[in-house]
Amino acid sequence: MVQTLVNNAGSDIPGNDIKAFASSLKGKVHEPGSAGYEDARAIFNGMIDRHPGLIAQPADTSDVVRCVNFAREHELIISVKGGGHAASGHAVCEGGLMIDLRNLDSIEVDPRAQTATAGGGATWGPFDAATQQHGLAVTGGRNPTTGIGGLTLGSGSGWLERKLGYTADNLLGVEIVTANGEVLRASETENPELFWGLRGGGGNFGIVTEFKYQLHKIGPMVYGGQLAFPRFMSAQVVKAYRDFMENASDDIGGGVALVSAPRMDPVPPPVQGMPVVGIIVCYAGNPADGPEAIKPLLALNPVMNMCQEMPYVAVQDMLTEGSPPGMRNYWKADMYPEMPDELIDKIAEATAQPPSEETIVLFQPQGGQANRVDENRSALGWRGAKWSLHVLGAWTDPAKDDEVIAWVRNIAAIGAPYAQDGTYLNYLMDEGLDRVKASFGPKYEKMVQLKNKYDPKNMFCLNQNIKPTV
Repeated sequence: MVQTLVNNAGSDIPGNDIKAFASSLKGKVHEPGSAGYEDARAIFNGMIDRHPGLIAQPADTSDVVRCVNFAREHELIISVKGGGHAASGHAVCEGGLMIDLRNLDSIEVDPRAQTATAGGGATWGPFDAATQQHGLAVTGGRNPTTGIGGLTLGSGSGWLERKLGYTADNLLGVEIVTANGEVLRASETENPELFWGLRGGGGNFGIVTEFKYQLHKIGPMVYGGQLAFPRFMSAQVVKAYRDFMENASDDIGGGVALVSAPRMDPVPPPVQGMPVVGIIVCYAGNPADGPEAIKPLLALNPVMNMCQEMPYVAVQDMLTEGSPPGMRNYWKADMYPEMPDELIDKIAEATAQPPSEETIVLFQPQGGQANRVDENRSALGWRGAKWSLHVLGAWTDPAKDDEVIAWVRNIAAIGAPYAQDGTYLNYLMDEGLDRVKASFGPKYEKMVQLKNKYDPKNMFCLNQNIKPTV
């Protein structure tokens, strides 16, 4: 092997140690220049171009233990990749050891108990496909290639959250490899304090190699799709949607997206690429009742009505084509107790001309079951939020980096005076320790205590990091 691996002090790792480590794994190990290296280091955000010194792809939990032990013994910078969708790019490190969990992708469904057990490297597309064979689901990511691990540990927002709560709220237990190489189970009855912190604490406490979820009867057919309106109606549509959602049933999920019309059928050619407004619909009740359930939205007279009875997996796939991997991404998100008219007007004006066709501004309703869960049940707080605003800058030309990033920051700044202090880890880019602290509010000190216990040397630092104090 070419010796490329360096530790936290910048010292080379002996080649024989690297060879011994690689031969000890059942899974694959990639070094720079080897077949598979470029594919393994690639993540969703094309702006991130880091080069790990070594990439390990564990075959099972025992391999993950070997990776953690090797990293600890050699004081290596490590990163952990599940689906690799976090726009912050924490899944890939520079010069250290990247642990790619893609082979830990098993999914087992118990339809009688309505549970699913999945490996830490599984993604939502295969997971949804497996659970929907039995007409079961849990709140999942809005893109099929999103990893279940990062989404679950950082909150787990999705179209079903108003019906079922966040993904983390439906987590029954995990298997986790901690910084000392120990394999633990965590649930309400085993290591309950760790389980409390994992639900919202991200990757701060170890590498989760297995998740177990409570499933619910949803699908396989739901009523879903999109309603499209001209962009000049954006303020009117958002306000109407906000008013509709004030008293909407938990069965109604979705959001309002300020987007550009896709360059594909059935969008008329003159409209393709033009800024439009879309209402995304995911109705989890009886599909036949869907049109009546969203009747006030249909009364807004959309120029296109693409809502119909469809598979739940198709609803989960609606945004995929508009969000391909490898684009340049810069995101901002906040949570709001209310969405007042003046804020909607300001955002509508500021977003009239998006900097790229791929950029999305999403007004996401919260509420429902996600707001009913006890604040103290897990590390996830902020249960009173009614709305989230996601400003998702996406583009292809590096020459536009400064322009799009400035545009995203401007929209976020417009919303900031109306936003809550904190949000969830999944909503953050690299925004610093103060932002992480605000995300946990009064729970932060308890999170530090857990970090001190399970990762006192901060081995797992490439994340929205909780800094240990020991």
